[in-house]
This record gives sequence, structure tokens and C-alpha cells, in this order.
Amino acid sequence: MNTSRWTALGFVGTTSLGLAASIASVVDDLRPSATFCAEAGCEIVRSSAWARPFGVPVSVLGVGFFGAMLVLGAANRPRAARVLALLGAAFAVWLVALQALVIGQWCKLCLVADTMAFAQAAFVLFTPAATNGSRRVFAWAVPAVAAGTSALLWWARPAEAPPLPSAEVARAVVEQASVPGAVTIVEFVDFECPFCRRLHDQLERARAEASQPVQVVRKMVPLDKHKGAMPAAVAWCCADAQGKGETMADALFSADPADLTAEGCATIAEQIGCDMALYREHQSEAELRVARDVEEARVAGIRSLPTLFIGGERFVGATATGEELRLAIDRAAM
Repeated sequence: MNTSRWTALGFVGTTSLGLAASIASVVDDLRPSATFCAEAGCEIVRSSAWARPFGVPVSVLGVGFFGAMLVLGAANRPRAARVLALLGAAFAVWLVALQALVIGQWCKLCLVADTMAFAQAAFVLFTPAATNGSRRVFAWAVPAVAAGTSALLWWARPAEAPPLPSAEVARAVVEQASVPGAVTIVEFVDFECPFCRRLHDQLERARAEASQPVQVVRKMVPLDKHKGAMPAAVAWCCADAQGKGETMADALFSADPADLTAEGCATIAEQIGCDMALYREHQSEAELRVARDVEEARVAGIRSLPTLFIGGERFVGATATGEELRLAIDRAAM
């Protein structure tokens, strides 16, 4: 096989894998959204404000881009292919920078597509014969895309929801945190977790509609993958020590995750009226409290967030509606 044929195969291979990654991302977008914080960052990237530039999912843009590159290659349009490849590589740089510097999480399928955009651009720009292959060479794109899509869907399959804590654990957790005269809700939470934020809105709706007093006892479980989770957890403990836990929780859940730094959380604490001298004094004690909460979560078998206990019932993830939580509160009051 001559050099130009190998070059064309390289172009077809990288473009086909990029197209496969984009198709797999489209399929992933059609799956039900995850409802709990797992180790993979795909769901966080997918649910970010950057996932739909101009209202179009990035995955759809990827399918269009790589598909167009295959068409240009098969039609032997090197100049148009070079222009489009440069645009695609520049867009891929922007996407990688967003994940690294803004979102702080990595989507595996996105990285495959971005890498293929770089490799494809190298073939087109530095090996002019890349788009000069025969139709027979480009025919390999069809099975390559099919095989690549199947393999990537298996590789990037969603994490399974972890097993639920036992009913005995649920009762023990609630009993230990029980507040006399009120229905006690125990919530294991991370203030940066998008699913904890989603559930918080439903929980507040349930509390507002409940016919009896409700007390929420929050346990801090800041996940390592969330940069702002630990500063927010410590800040909440400091505010809670001043009786401002509820107000601080509302503020932290609604804050931009980028503001959940030590300085940003201190600013939020000051805005809600915390005594900042006491706030700073409570830092060490707050860090110890967070450590105790994390250990309690480990012992209780809490493996995903949010995890909520109402009476003997447990809710894992953000699937529960406000009405479902309100009914659970009513049952716990009986």
C-alpha cells in the first residue's frame, strides 16, 4: 500500500473515531439524566451552561463537523477540508480549556472527539494526500464508525447507582440526629454537587407545604472532585454555629460554584449577617465537624449524594419531587 493510501486511512480512521465519539455523545445526551454525584464528570459537563452553544448540543455539532470532514475527504476537496479542520481544532482547544479551567470536570467522550479533531487537523494540514484516498478507502468509515460508536458507548456507560443503606441504618441515622417536636430530615450533602442543588429546591418546597414543623440536619460530605465543596462545608459549619445554618445553606446552594472559595464563602457569610470575628474563630472547629460528618457518612454506607433520610425512608439522588418529600414528611409525623 502506497504512502498516500496510508495517509488517507489515517485521516479516515481519526475522523471516523471522532464521529463515533460524537454519535455516542448524542446517545448519551438522550439517556435520562443522572440523579446522583458519581465519579465520572460526563454528567456535570453535559449539564453545564457551556454544553449547548447557540442552543445546539456540542455532540450534534461534533456529528456535523466530522461527517462534513468525511464528505470533503471523499470528494477530494483539500482546501475546504483544511479550513474546516482548522476551525474544528480551534473549537476543540476551546472545549478542552472550558473543561480544565471553567467546569473543572472531564467528559471522556468529549476528550476522544477533541483528540481526534487535533489528529485529523494534523493529517489534513501536513499530509496533502490525506483527502486524496479512493472511494474504497473512505468506505471503511462506515464499519469504523459503527464499531467505534459501540465500543465508546460501552466504555463511557453511566455509573450504576450505589446500593442503598439498609433500613436499620436509616433509622439509626435519624434517631441520632432527631430534634424533639419536629420531623427530622437528615441530609448528607455537598454544596457544589448539582444534584444536591436540584434536590434542595424540592426539599424547600416540601418544607413550605408541610403541615408540621420540620428540622433539617445537614451532614457535610464534600467530594474531592468539587473544588468548592470543602470551603463551602467549612463555611456552613461556621455560620451554623451562629444559628444561621438555614440562611447560609440557601446562599451556598444558589451561589455560582466558582464563588465557593474560602474568600467567596466568607463574603457570603458576611452578606447574610454573620459575625466575622466569630466566623474566623470557628474555622478549626468547623473543619473537625466536617471530618466527623465524612466519617459518619462512611460508616453509614453513604456512597452517593445527595442522600436524604426522612423518618425510616431514604432518598438517594435528585429524583424525588417536592410532593413526594412532603408525603414522606407526613408519614414520618404519624
